[in-house]
Amino acid sequence: MTQEFDVAVLGAGPAGAEAACVASDLGLRTVIIDEAAAAGGQVYRAPAARGNKPDPHHSQGDTLRRRLEASHATRRLGERVWDISRTSTGDSQSYELSMIGSRGLESVQARSLIVATGATERFYPRPGWTLPGVVGLAAATILLKSSRIFPGSNVVVAGAGPLLSLVAHLIIEAGGRVAAIVDVSPFKEWTDLVPRMAARPDLLFRGLVWQLEVARKKIPVYRGFDVTRVLGETGVEGVEIARIETSERSGSQEHAVIKADALCLGYGLTPATEVYRLLGANHIFDPARGGWIPELDTAQRTSVPNLYGAGDGAGLLGAAAAPLTGSLAALTAATDLGKLPPPTYVAKADRLHSQLAKASRFGAAMAYVARPRPSLVESIPDTTIVCRCEDTTAGEVRGAIEAGAKTINALKFATRCGMGPCGGRMCAEAASALMECKGIDRVRIGQFTARPPLRPISLGAVTGDFEYSDIPLPEPAPA
Repeated sequence: MTQEFDVAVLGAGPAGAEAACVASDLGLRTVIIDEAAAAGGQVYRAPAARGNKPDPHHSQGDTLRRRLEASHATRRLGERVWDISRTSTGDSQSYELSMIGSRGLESVQARSLIVATGATERFYPRPGWTLPGVVGLAAATILLKSSRIFPGSNVVVAGAGPLLSLVAHLIIEAGGRVAAIVDVSPFKEWTDLVPRMAARPDLLFRGLVWQLEVARKKIPVYRGFDVTRVLGETGVEGVEIARIETSERSGSQEHAVIKADALCLGYGLTPATEVYRLLGANHIFDPARGGWIPELDTAQRTSVPNLYGAGDGAGLLGAAAAPLTGSLAALTAATDLGKLPPPTYVAKADRLHSQLAKASRFGAAMAYVARPRPSLVESIPDTTIVCRCEDTTAGEVRGAIEAGAKTINALKFATRCGMGPCGGRMCAEAASALMECKGIDRVRIGQFTARPPLRPISLGAVTGDFEYSDIPLPEPAPA
């Protein structure tokens, strides 16, 4: 039997957990669903084992989990949502979320849906990036936060954005060795953002402490450099880097090879918009918010009735702003369902907007420094793998563009780029950047069409114990 709710919240990170708590506090029948076994999302990921030095995020995550457990929201953790459909009957409509977990295939229905699915990592491919020992920056934080597992014994941390400092700090704190930090952003780009980062002096101070930690360890930091090649045959043996063409120069060195057995690489985050795309919501392209984001009004409503966005999946604003967007989405859903009087809503929403304006300044600065940079793929060799699922190379992508592919879906049809199990999450940004390098506007390029399953699931998980012999076959027709 399908359970029915007033509000379903997809994602149990800071935004989703707060949305579920607020919605349930307002008397709405609320369910929150996340494929992780514990709430917290990426930033407040629950550790599998505690180290001797607790991460400040652990206590904040514990507080979030306790708040969610004390609420009246139904928690469906460890459940993977693989399809969502919208049905309308007369003046009413509902969302059906199909999910799979330890109890097999199940579904829930809700009158409203708050999407808080967070962000995914942006990858720009490099020759050798498919070698064992190359991991994403976000993946490295999972290894280090939850299990204290090192990516390698001598690690290069490279790419763009605040995760560079975080990953380096986590490795050092756990007793590992960082061979070098390679940051595509020049030093001036960081210093120019200090006034905006000052909105969160606690986070700014923490970042400065991490920088001092790197300096004390005498770890080389290459600013305004990027990875050009990962060296090795069966695993990472070294990382080749080169200076990016900028006006900033701090020495004569233009190239370097760093010995390493692992590389943590990532170029920022991009909002996870699969659910919005699947349900037909309007999108806009905003590089300052991470790229493609759902078009929202000031109350977190999308263009689809009773569908709301919250957290970084609706535009990168950071962990401090995420709970506020979740609260606002829950309040709006309650008002739209007739459960919260408009005057009460306006008073509460005005306070949230004021808090959000301040909280989002720091997150917006971090989103800027990790913004899309299509020029970083312009010179990758044609033999470089772009789509790992389908082994599509940069040369094949460029060939399809020259042959007339002007949208990402046309490129997909021509090359199979994006047709693999990840649904384009690993290759969409790189493929789009290659198209931008050919002079095609990003709005025209568009996004991959979203289709179920939203996340990979096995056929066996769907069919269960179903056998071919269970198929009812008609009797043969008489001769």
